[in-house]
Amino acid sequence: MKYLCLVYLDAERWAACSDAECADYVAQLAAGRRLLAAEPLHPTHTATTVRVRGGEVTLFDGPFAETKEMLAGFYLIDAKDLNEAIQLAAGIPPARYGSVEVRPVRELQLQAGM
Repeated sequence: MKYLCLVYLDAERWAACSDAECADYVAQLAAGRRLLAAEPLHPTHTATTVRVRGGEVTLFDGPFAETKEMLAGFYLIDAKDLNEAIQLAAGIPPARYGSVEVRPVRELQLQAGM
């Protein structure tokens, strides 16, 4: 089953983990055939939020909501169940400085013929 591990950090801890440390964990997950994708994100001041209401597109600089911890990156993993996904998420280096939200990936339910 696929799980998305969303890494959240506050601005003061954004660079608390080195790229090398995160790359080492990515290599471990890949070697165990658990990694599907992983990428760090630039800080939230580089974000653009897009909203479409009534067919009209509106753009906002920065994140959608002001929060203390912001989305810093993600790991898309393949785990046998939630318990294994949590164990893998606990090994993500930035978890020591922020938090990691673990969410199962839902497959789209497409109608026949699509």
